[in-house]
Amino acid sequence: MEKADWKSFRNALDKSERKEFDDMFDIPKSYISACSNSVRLVPLHPFIMSILFHHYKELIQLISEVEQIEATVNNSNKKKKELTKEEGEEKEQAAEEESPLQSKLIDF
Repeated sequence: MEKADWKSFRNALDKSERKEFDDMFDIPKSYISACSNSVRLVPLHPFIMSILFHHYKELIQLISEVEQIEATVNNSNKKKKELTKEEGEEKEQAAEEESPLQSKLIDF
């Protein structure tokens, strides 16, 4: 797969997208041995499979990172709820302790 074959396509892209296209086009270089072992009549197939495989690996990694972030956020929210519950219980307990004093003042 020659980069020159795709020059007209690349030139038709917006200038801001050309860097991403070049980066994508370089991905199969990481999988040259797998591509060369995959003898296909259509040379584009190993190229596309290399890009798909690379993106698949990135997606798996990102999903794992998102799950870790969700777990961290969920644990943080759980701790906040527990603290809020404890504070509410302490306030109720303090209010119950003040009640006898208030009743004595009322009687006075």
